[in-house]
Amino acid sequence: MPQRLERTAVSITSEPTGPAPRPTEPSVAAGPPRPAATLAVTSAATAVALMTYTAPMVTLPATAASLHTPLSAQAWLLNGTPLGLAALLLVAGSLADDYGRRRIFLAGTLALGLTTALGALATSTWLFTLARVAQGAASAAILAASLGLLAHAFPAGPGRIRATGIWGAFVSGGIAVGPVLAGGLTTQANWRWSYVALGAAALMVAAFAPSTLTESRAARRGRPDLAGALTLGLALVALVAALTLGRDGWLRTPVAALLVTAALLIAAFVAVEHRSAAPMLDLTLLRQAPFLASSAGGFFTGFAVISLFSYLPTLLQQTLPMSAMATALLLTIWSGTSFLVALQARRLAGKVSPRHQLALGFALHAAAVLTMLATVDAGPWPLLLPGLVISGAGSGFLNAALPLLAVTSVPADRAAMGSGANNTARYIGSAAGVALMIAVSTSGGSLARGTQVALVVSAGLGVAGAGVVLALRGRDR
Repeated sequence: MPQRLERTAVSITSEPTGPAPRPTEPSVAAGPPRPAATLAVTSAATAVALMTYTAPMVTLPATAASLHTPLSAQAWLLNGTPLGLAALLLVAGSLADDYGRRRIFLAGTLALGLTTALGALATSTWLFTLARVAQGAASAAILAASLGLLAHAFPAGPGRIRATGIWGAFVSGGIAVGPVLAGGLTTQANWRWSYVALGAAALMVAAFAPSTLTESRAARRGRPDLAGALTLGLALVALVAALTLGRDGWLRTPVAALLVTAALLIAAFVAVEHRSAAPMLDLTLLRQAPFLASSAGGFFTGFAVISLFSYLPTLLQQTLPMSAMATALLLTIWSGTSFLVALQARRLAGKVSPRHQLALGFALHAAAVLTMLATVDAGPWPLLLPGLVISGAGSGFLNAALPLLAVTSVPADRAAMGSGANNTARYIGSAAGVALMIAVSTSGGSLARGTQVALVVSAGLGVAGAGVVLALRGRDR
């Protein structure tokens, strides 16, 4: 695989990118790209995927009651989709680059519609969890292929900065709308209707996509890296399963066995990629600071931010208490601010590098959640608003910087792989963080006290994320 970083990474990030760049193979396409249509369709599909991802944030109490899910298993209701995402994002990105980004995108949108609708029919915790895993796998195809399609449709420069900023804003938009839709349709009996509606929305996007997207793929085509896909996919499944089960005790035999299995499979994946003529992941990128910053930024976004706001609505329903719709609307303050900030963050291009935007986003999140400590115990809920707005602004910077860094930190013809790697890190972090937040918040005698501890932990992780992305400067040799 060509080893150069895209030239625009230097001008956009203001970071050194190592040795002089070498030529890279361009993507090939079946026809001229349609930039506006590509942006519209990929952003819509991304929003639906994130709406599906966030729906359980406010439906968790009703879903758990309907499916008779014990507290010890409720993490699976949230972590099913991250498991599917983490396991297949990098695989989907590699397949999209090699075999057609439009093809993988269409398969993902169609599969998301069908699996989301099937989730509405689940009658047990494990059937619902399996449906959520399948939704994550479908979303992986959408997210990885979307950025590949955008990178092909928008040449490097201001147009790409604007497009990735809008796409990142629709990540926030999906997070904002999903809980409101689910909360508006949810009662103890009819939480399933939100999944029916989301499945229909995904199928509508799938119907429009064939006539609006132009097929593209990397010029280099090789045999599929089946060994790499198998070892990495199984490793990530074992890792996320261990993180989810770990909340009930990290020293238990099943957790230890899964962690050992994950470590062995990751070692096997590295060995396979070293020997592969067409590796799924170019391991030399791990020596490049922009790629490391992209991956670390994605991981800490999931670990510190997404995980907290995945479980916070459930905690608020039980500690303040609030209804599902009320918590959904409150969450919209956070995600709506994120949407608006992500749309405007592109104006910082050339002035503030994506790496520094990530650090700013993490710092804002850490400061914000600390302002919420007293409110989650005694209320009233309006005191949460400043923290939600500040954290939402931080999330907006994260969502604007991550997709741009994902496609500029890899060779130009591997944009979908870059997206897959970035989002894999994000959803591994999310799965680990959700398990951590549930474990921390339920470990004490008081749920309110546990929620305060979870907020402090999330703030600490935000500070750690800012420190890591700042420390990566210059580590690109």
